[in-house]
Amino acid sequence: MLKPALFVSALALLALPAAAEPIQWPAGKKAAIVLTYDDAMTSQLDNAIPQLDKAGLKGTFFLNMKAPTDLLRWRTVSRNGHELGNHTETHPCPLSILPGRPNATDTYTEARILGEIAIMNSALNAIDGPKPRTLAYPCAQTLVGGQDYRDALRRSGLVKYARNGGNLDASIITDATAIDLLSIPASGSTDSAELIAHVKRVEEAGGLSILVFHGVGGEYLSVSAQAHQELVDYLRNDPDIWVGTFQDVMDYVTKR
Repeated sequence: MLKPALFVSALALLALPAAAEPIQWPAGKKAAIVLTYDDAMTSQLDNAIPQLDKAGLKGTFFLNMKAPTDLLRWRTVSRNGHELGNHTETHPCPLSILPGRPNATDTYTEARILGEIAIMNSALNAIDGPKPRTLAYPCAQTLVGGQDYRDALRRSGLVKYARNGGNLDASIITDATAIDLLSIPASGSTDSAELIAHVKRVEEAGGLSILVFHGVGGEYLSVSAQAHQELVDYLRNDPDIWVGTFQDVMDYVTKR
């Protein structure tokens, strides 16, 4: 029989959380980077996708209802191996972030936001066929009418994974067991040197980072086409980094 002191020590050891195990990436890779692009922008079609295609890299493009205006082009993007994800029908945001919007999430209900996500799923299915979808929260916000709707989204089964916000270093994922699949951190920058330095830190940590872009060489929140190309070139030339779509990388991580 264990003595009382030893018994207490044994219970304390059992109560300790299991140490996180490093993510074992496929084909001997040391880290993973996911390139994501929001808002169905023409500059992405004109600049980002040709750069990715030339480098043999795949990205994830989160579309809202701007997408049907370029339906055939986005269909080709999907056929070339890129992922088309859900960014809601109308991209609603809080008034505190985008004042004056008629579709402010301050006045939304859970039913309304889930309806927008369902509508966008149908639009995406019309572009590239029915399949599981991922989501990027507009403005990286998960509140509607002051209430967090992630649990309602989880129950709905509308999306498989959802990308949230964060900052560069805080968004490095090294412990797969700690991930909330409907609140996966992501961040970005418009400076290629900052992005490449971040990628190096991700590789040193053996982790995963999801990068966020909007305009590429034009439109708004834009990274220059040159800066984007510099990042693409770095990723293409680093054999130790897996660059995959959001869904492919998360499927791998969750199955491991």
